[in-house]
Amino acid sequence: MRSLELIDTWPVPTAAAAVVFPDGGRFTHGPGGQPFRLASVTKPLAAYAALIAVEEGAIELDEPAGPPGSTVRHLLAHASGLAFDEHRTMAAPGARRLYSNAGFEVLGDHIAKATGMPFPEYLRQAVLAPLGMTATELPGSPAKDGVSTLDDLTGFAAELLAPRLLAPETLAEATSVAFPGLNGVLPGFGHQKPNDWGLGFSIRAHKSPHWTGTTSSPRTFGHFGQSGTFLWVDPDARAACVALTDRAFGPWAQAWPPFTDAILTELRG
Repeated sequence: MRSLELIDTWPVPTAAAAVVFPDGGRFTHGPGGQPFRLASVTKPLAAYAALIAVEEGAIELDEPAGPPGSTVRHLLAHASGLAFDEHRTMAAPGARRLYSNAGFEVLGDHIAKATGMPFPEYLRQAVLAPLGMTATELPGSPAKDGVSTLDDLTGFAAELLAPRLLAPETLAEATSVAFPGLNGVLPGFGHQKPNDWGLGFSIRAHKSPHWTGTTSSPRTFGHFGQSGTFLWVDPDARAACVALTDRAFGPWAQAWPPFTDAILTELRG
């Protein structure tokens, strides 16, 4: 796809990108095997492991986890009330959309206790190994410390388009709004009213500004990372996109929405 070549104009040392389809077909541009820090693109991987743990019966979405009154569902949906990077309660569960790395760390600990294995090992066994993601690692926090490659993440993107590790109904629930109507800050893009979120996945809805395209469908879901990375899935376009760079998120990422719009235009054309 010619639109993928736009990453060559980004002011970054290295970039790699791909467009992926439900049958696993893909177009790629840039180094496929180079490891990149994922930052918060780690969260969808961690969330997928959590959803598998639910289907396996190790945990339940509505069992207590985190602050008093919070559940696994609250932690996945950034609605537990935990602070951004501190294990400190800022609001009652379900009251606000407080984006929280701490919440995902609590979730990782909860799953580790329930399964009897460290969360990075559970992630490997539940998600990475079945999808052949042999170059992906989680050396630290399930909120932000993942490392992966374009080749590996295209496999995960294909799974999000046509799940085989999860029941389609489970993924549909995870990519629908959890706790509708909650306002909050979308990091890097300011206050959103509402700040719709699923279970580990940011939902495009009608947020403005946003890191996806102006022509992305409201059902688009995914995540971006402060390390200059993103992954989105647009169910209406029946396609996903992965972009990885080695420059931290900043004003230069204003190039992302036009990039997405160019991809969607090429797909529709």
